Amino acid sequence: MKWTKALIQTLRDDPADAEIDSHKLMVRAGLMKKVAGGLYTYLPLGMRTLNKVQKIVREEMDRAGAQEIVMPILQPAELWKTSGRWESMGPGMFRLKDRAQHDYALSPTAEEMVTDVVKSIVSSYRQLPLTVYQIQWKFRDEIRPRFGLMRSKEFLMKDAYSFDTSLEAADASYMAMFNAYKKVFARCGLKAYPVEADTGDIGGKFSHEFHVLADAGEDGIAFCDGCGYAANLEKAERKVCASLTSGKDSASLLMEVIPTPGAKTIEQVSKFMGVPGSAFVKSLVYSVDGTPVMVCVPGDRDVNEVKLKHFLGAKKVELADYETVLRATGANAGSVGPVNPADATLKIVADQELKGAKGCIVGANKDDHHIKNVDLDRDAKIGDYGDLVIVRDGDICAKCGKPMVIKRGIEVGHVFKLGTKYTDAFKAVYKNDQLAEQVMVMGCYGIGVSRTMQAVIEQSHDKDGIVWPASVAPYQVCISLLDPDKEDVAKVAFDLEAALEAEGIDVIVDDRAERPGVKFKDADLIGFPVRVVVGGKGLANGGVEVKRRCDDKSKMKLVPVAEAAAAIKEALGGLA
Repeated sequence: MKWTKALIQTLRDDPADAEIDSHKLMVRAGLMKKVAGGLYTYLPLGMRTLNKVQKIVREEMDRAGAQEIVMPILQPAELWKTSGRWESMGPGMFRLKDRAQHDYALSPTAEEMVTDVVKSIVSSYRQLPLTVYQIQWKFRDEIRPRFGLMRSKEFLMKDAYSFDTSLEAADASYMAMFNAYKKVFARCGLKAYPVEADTGDIGGKFSHEFHVLADAGEDGIAFCDGCGYAANLEKAERKVCASLTSGKDSASLLMEVIPTPGAKTIEQVSKFMGVPGSAFVKSLVYSVDGTPVMVCVPGDRDVNEVKLKHFLGAKKVELADYETVLRATGANAGSVGPVNPADATLKIVADQELKGAKGCIVGANKDDHHIKNVDLDRDAKIGDYGDLVIVRDGDICAKCGKPMVIKRGIEVGHVFKLGTKYTDAFKAVYKNDQLAEQVMVMGCYGIGVSRTMQAVIEQSHDKDGIVWPASVAPYQVCISLLDPDKEDVAKVAFDLEAALEAEGIDVIVDDRAERPGVKFKDADLIGFPVRVVVGGKGLANGGVEVKRRCDDKSKMKLVPVAEAAAAIKEALGGLA
């Protein structure tokens, strides 16, 4: 491919709205162009990489036994109402009406539709197990689209769905996809880590996310080097070593109400009373499926609302409004606590670290007042204890007892064990060998194809630009032709291009009438894995220059023309 015939636009300056390196580089290197918030046009260079990622995904899905289908993006509301998600998906789902005023959704995912399709075809255990997948555009109305393709309103996703005769059979389908995902990301040149995760709105019993570690990652990941445990912070568990206690006998602790004028937050009350935040019990009132519940956690910890939702078996958990807090406790937020709230029937739950806590400080359920020397077992009516906080650096691993560390990650894939949530709703059944009807067991598996492309850049770049692995680079080799007007020099470049393409190697020849420095900067910015310099001066000195993008200038080699193709293939061999 000649550069002069390609639609390539590189930029010297970062786009004003880009916050992370990969987003800046995708625009500057001419891979994509912004249309509106969360919407992008994929330019030819970007499409070449996107297609290569898709090719890898297809090969590994097919190898794992999945079969490709394509379902409509526009989905009837009736499907979503059958599963109950028409309401629960909330404003994140794009909804629209056709001219007959029928409701539709722009697909954010496809569990409902695929279940409806499979149920209409599969009727016997002989047709199972079955896994189908599609690579299709998805739409989600993000509150704040950001980070380029990391959080956009439209994105390309591979979603697969397995159907099995039992939970045990579903485990095998799950592991087949789990292992296929490891291969996909490795072939894309990514170091992706599987971590335990919450199932979210999709539902199901168990799931893993695949994360690429990056400082720009939006998700926190808890890692244990001792046993290899890894989990998203929404899911991560910790071991409690000791409860909050003053070390005194509870009989000697007399509750005392202390005025704390103007102090609402733990930090403010801590400063006012001259004690650390860990001495407090933080009490928050939540609306749990419409009913107020007080949640108590150590003062220096934060409530994990995902854990809380599962712990209470709730569909919806959110902080209660002003009126609800006042009615339930008798005070405004900042002064509430578990001792004698106004509503004596108020349900109170607490984090497991508070079990047996003595000598702590709580809100007095009276504005601008707190109580010290509280023994929770004696003075409060805690209904139940559980793991309700967000794990942090240094917390003890629940599996092996070693300290954990928190890192940032970009989610590129997610695998779920769904069970029968959707097959029950859609009555997707098969007949077993006794001709009895049984409900199919499902799994679902997603890869963010467009997000994976950007994650490669986020994980692999330097001050000069992108550093592509050869497997997904838009072109694997850039031949920088320094003297395009000299016929003999140009012939060497184009002959080399033909020889490499005959070997299945993607090549672009930079034949622009530009200074060498401009060509080299653009090649580094776009990140072609191997750059070959063909110029009159180099040929006079004995050959062409070959350099890998990941190497410094000292490793550039002058190679005789006759040996150039072999040298380039060798250079590419070490670039996944």
